[in-house]
Amino acid sequence: MSRRPGFLVYGLLLAFAFGSAAPLYWSFLLGSHTKEVAAQGVPPLLPGGHFLDNAQRALDTVPFWKALGNSLLVSSVTAVSVVFFCTLAGYAFAKLRFRGRGVLLVFVIATMAVPTQLGVVPLFILMAEFGWAGTVWAVVIPWLVTAFGVFFMRQYLVDALPDELIEAARMDGCSQIRIFWHVAAPAARPAAAILWLFTFMQVWTDFFWPLIALPAENPTIQVALNQLQSGFFKDYSLVLAGTTLATVPLLVLFIAAGRQLVSGIMQGAVKG
Repeated sequence: MSRRPGFLVYGLLLAFAFGSAAPLYWSFLLGSHTKEVAAQGVPPLLPGGHFLDNAQRALDTVPFWKALGNSLLVSSVTAVSVVFFCTLAGYAFAKLRFRGRGVLLVFVIATMAVPTQLGVVPLFILMAEFGWAGTVWAVVIPWLVTAFGVFFMRQYLVDALPDELIEAARMDGCSQIRIFWHVAAPAARPAAAILWLFTFMQVWTDFFWPLIALPAENPTIQVALNQLQSGFFKDYSLVLAGTTLATVPLLVLFIAAGRQLVSGIMQGAVKG
């Protein structure tokens, strides 16, 4: 158990690291050359000197900054809402005893088996009835809570939150809201950080529903990137320069939240 990892382990880790970074480098590589070089197939393995020009063309072709702001707003609000409501529901399913708890939990889990595409038409009609069609709220409101988030937080809190802590808080006169806020929420913090990160990334990369709900002049970043490749000739240097720019916020997010993500995984691994 005290042996240090050998060269094989580090070699595999380096291979996985390079394999994970290869698509991003390939996007940057093609985005740094002219469209003629990018259309030839395999470009030189070293970056060219046209990335800033291609990035500027991407910014001028589509409403990039507006799309970036929309994606930041939608992803942040959705992630915070999912963490709060799913932690609240997960605590209720994990630690509270009420009639129909098992049946209701099975129903929530069963909704994950329903494809999103089946509810697109009624969902769009509902958003139009509320007057939200064409606004970012049509993308935010339907995903304020997710069945996966509820199930994920419930499974974590079942073992991470001892019943003795809840009983001690009740004996001290705490209400259910205070027990959740001062006892359950701190215990759920590692899992909540992971859920926030995954939700932010999922919403950021979502393309299908924003394409339907938002107009071309008010897109999210993924819809704006799709507008870069319209036409008979695809300018891959332009598209991949914009794709690289759109990936930067996710990289910054992973670097900033990486420590909390790893600590949350390790805490769940050594729990108990």
